[in-house]
Amino acid sequence: MITYAAVAAFLIAYVLIATEKLHRVAAALGGVAVMIVLGLVDAQSAFFDSRTGVDWNVIFLLFGMMIIVSVLKHAGLFEFIALWAARASQGRPKRLLTLLILVTALLSPILDNVTTVLLVAPVTLSVCKRFRVTPVPYLISLVFAANIGGTSTLIADPPNIIIASRAGLSFNDFLIHALPLSVVLIAVMIGLVQFLFRRQLAVPIEVGETLGDLKPFDAIPNTRLLVRCLVVLFLVLTAFGLHSFFHIDLSIIAMLGAGVMVVVSGTAPAEFLAEVEWTTLAFFMALFVLVGGLVRVGVIDKLGHMAAQAMGGDELLGASGLLVGSTIFSALVDNIPFTAAMTPVAEQMVAATSHSGAQSPLWWAFVFGADLSGNATAVAAGVNVVTLGIAAKAGKPISFWEFTKYGLVVTAVTVVLAWVYVWLRYFVLM
Repeated sequence: MITYAAVAAFLIAYVLIATEKLHRVAAALGGVAVMIVLGLVDAQSAFFDSRTGVDWNVIFLLFGMMIIVSVLKHAGLFEFIALWAARASQGRPKRLLTLLILVTALLSPILDNVTTVLLVAPVTLSVCKRFRVTPVPYLISLVFAANIGGTSTLIADPPNIIIASRAGLSFNDFLIHALPLSVVLIAVMIGLVQFLFRRQLAVPIEVGETLGDLKPFDAIPNTRLLVRCLVVLFLVLTAFGLHSFFHIDLSIIAMLGAGVMVVVSGTAPAEFLAEVEWTTLAFFMALFVLVGGLVRVGVIDKLGHMAAQAMGGDELLGASGLLVGSTIFSALVDNIPFTAAMTPVAEQMVAATSHSGAQSPLWWAFVFGADLSGNATAVAAGVNVVTLGIAAKAGKPISFWEFTKYGLVVTAVTVVLAWVYVWLRYFVLM
């Protein structure tokens, strides 16, 4: 009886999160409250158990990176990049679109994709307003670039962090296995969106009259400060790449980097803490505990066993199932709760094969499906919701179907290419 009650609590919370009938933090916390009443969650299981509790490495990795990004924002880095892109476009909409996509794709692997669009989307709106052009194709393309760029590194997308923590994947593993596909998909996506938005991009822009004497360096209030911050960022990224060699957790590196960044910049706590996405951190913590309730009643183990049996030891079938299944289900709901719920199931599927860790094609198929499905619909990823919210607040709303009609095309193309990549790399060229 208690198992059915736990499943019902999880499904109700999941539906409320997916449909946005209730704020996702409130829905997740409500589900946790039910799990507590059922006796499935206590302080030990919620905060200290590695299987059923909060993954603190994930939480503090996100927290540290949010502070780093906040300081870089105050240093004027992102406004500088946007003005540079506007100048470099030379009044050609397709070139401007390409540059903004590349900026987003380059920042997403470093900062995480949600943070990237929080910074780039408002700047894009400002540039489009100056140029008197519709921001819709640019904003939608930024979402596509952020989600695709999010496949490339461990810290770029929340599903990656969740999967890596469970699978034992390192920062370098993502550079070796995921980055090559991300580069190819970004190149394909640039050509695809230029075709999809060809009508909106047909009108040339007069850059000189619009920007006047405004130059990119005008956005940087203190050049020495920015240089110091960039040095710290470089050291943090280098440490990420070497973390497996020195046996230091990514969360520790991010927190140390955040501390050093705050010290060298002299940023006040009120400034850098204001940029921290507290609701996102709270949502993650509640989600870990909510899924942990299902682990305690054995539901996750049963699902994993069934999936492993259905796979029958065929890794290509398992990888294809994870890629396609993740794409379909994550397109309907936010990919973060889906990934949190499915990661223990994927772990059991991997355990039934001859490969593990970074050598398992199942883990990478899961990563690609969870990340790339974020482009399918307006509610498939946090990046989408954030960007559409920014657009609506600016008086340039993008409807669910306006986004989705383009998103489905981009998702279909990129997921097919991802399957080809998995097949070639792990089954043909092995």
